[in-house]
Amino acid sequence: MVGVNWPTMCGRFAITLPPDAMAQLFSALPANDLPPVPNYNVCPTDPVHAILVEGERRLQSLRWGFLPHWAKSPTDGPPLINARAETVAEKPAFRDAIRARRCLIPADGYFEWTKDAEGNRLPWFIRPEHEGPFAFAGLWQDWERDGQAIRACAIVTCAAVGAPEALHHRMPVVVKPQDWALWLGEEGKGAARLMQPTETVTWHRVGRDVNSNRSEGAGLIAPV
Repeated sequence: MVGVNWPTMCGRFAITLPPDAMAQLFSALPANDLPPVPNYNVCPTDPVHAILVEGERRLQSLRWGFLPHWAKSPTDGPPLINARAETVAEKPAFRDAIRARRCLIPADGYFEWTKDAEGNRLPWFIRPEHEGPFAFAGLWQDWERDGQAIRACAIVTCAAVGAPEALHHRMPVVVKPQDWALWLGEEGKGAARLMQPTETVTWHRVGRDVNSNRSEGAGLIAPV
């Protein structure tokens, strides 16, 4: 039985799909300033790939760490990397974005941590049971102050149900391909029903190198 440790989640993830393949998968027009891939250790405030709709689907680089309009600077408080599905429609920081500015954030899997009896942080790599990339439910917003403009995003999370609770009491919302258009607002209303947990995930222990946000390389997701 693993010990439970419940920090903020989802706080790290991996993405390996090349931008051209990402653009093809999501039928999106790619920007020219996309983050390099593969990245096996995407961290808060890093630039991430995101698909959003502005007339048409676009694959863009967004800062991971939502900035509410009242933030005085990008470092004004901790980065808002997650938005809780249960309260996202009421929270002043997120309520406009969840209605009008939803996005998809591609990933191969994400990391979570537990603790052993000695208090050591043990990392795990988690992904849906199907192989290949998937998409987190996200929301985005433009922030501008003193001539500085940033387009930033957060990942929507929900309560974990079933087996995934062994690792964390919350989990990111994963949007299935058949629901991408609904989440992006291309198929009218009803996206709220997509903010649900999934039990169809798999996980394995990985090395403790990923405990450092400076670590990189494919070894970070290799089973140990």
